[in-house]
Amino acid sequence: MEKNDIYIIHGTNYKEMTLRLLTEAGLADQIGDRGKRVALKPNVLGTMRPEEGATTHPELVCGAIEYLQAHGFRNLSIMESSWVGERTSRSFAALGYDRISEQYGVPLIDLQKDEGVSCDAKGMKLTVCRKALEADFLINMPVVKGHCQTVVTCALKNNKGLIPNAEKRRFHTLGLHKPIAHLSAAVRNDFILADNICGDLDFEEGGNPVPMNRIWAARDPVLCDALVCDCLGISVDEVSYIRIAEKLGTGCADTSKANLIFLNESADWEFTPITGSRNSAPLPRRVQKLAGYTDPKDACSACYGSLIHALNRLSEAGKLRAGLPPVCIGQGFQGRSGEIGIGKCTSCFAKSLHGCPPKAIDIVKFLEENWTQAPDKEIKNS
Repeated sequence: MEKNDIYIIHGTNYKEMTLRLLTEAGLADQIGDRGKRVALKPNVLGTMRPEEGATTHPELVCGAIEYLQAHGFRNLSIMESSWVGERTSRSFAALGYDRISEQYGVPLIDLQKDEGVSCDAKGMKLTVCRKALEADFLINMPVVKGHCQTVVTCALKNNKGLIPNAEKRRFHTLGLHKPIAHLSAAVRNDFILADNICGDLDFEEGGNPVPMNRIWAARDPVLCDALVCDCLGISVDEVSYIRIAEKLGTGCADTSKANLIFLNESADWEFTPITGSRNSAPLPRRVQKLAGYTDPKDACSACYGSLIHALNRLSEAGKLRAGLPPVCIGQGFQGRSGEIGIGKCTSCFAKSLHGCPPKAIDIVKFLEENWTQAPDKEIKNS
């Protein structure tokens, strides 16, 4: 797996998806020596359920452990430090990590109880948890989601769980972006397994999950986070820590240089009802409101989720209004004509943005140019 490769898989069997993704990415060969200390770092900021769009799905952790143990790795650990105000031990217990630890014989490391070590992070003094520094190989397992202070959060910001609580507080006094970027120069950035299953629209604590049902594997945390921006409909320049990390030499923020490798074609994707997630729970009210601007027919979750993220950006910009014609999306529109559609399934429409799925950043631009100025029509609610 090259530094600019990003492997992507879509589906609803998250553990099996993880096993295949790590196999195709050749993770075992990247780690090498089976005696290395390999640490898994999920996003367990609190007790919020993964279905709420805040925390890493435990199935990904189970899949990663099974893959690693099958390839002879035995010196494994799961490490995390929940956000200030929450006990990591409580978060681990609430999300089932105690059971995972017992089932696989993999210890949990509560970094809130660990010693801090001062590091020179390319000109910025930062304190990092000792056990995080002692790992020989770190698998970063963030959630792809929005963030109320940094706009997005994924690989780079997930590293914040590797520092003591006192340092987390100091990060906020420093404005978050600069220290997050410099932290990437102090901690390991070996491999990223990103949970893009149902991250929140724009809040790290969850509550407005958008079903996407996909996971990524990457080696470059900067490129990974830049792709997150594309997928949430945000300009990379809006997220200062990505640009700063790029200047520090952590990685590349130019997504045109990313080699996206899709492990299952769209025709093989499972259709997920847009009325809810894997367990058919209803979409949150805010997401339902955005869905009112769409007309979906058998839409794949990744494509439909990209449209919802784009509509959220347009809403924040004050560009959504009553009377806009519904945006069509989904396999049910293949070979049919229409006014405006998203994805290759609407290629016969008068105005259509191709892609399978298209990125939210491209959907935003397309809708700004072709839809938001359209004459008023009754909106069809889904």
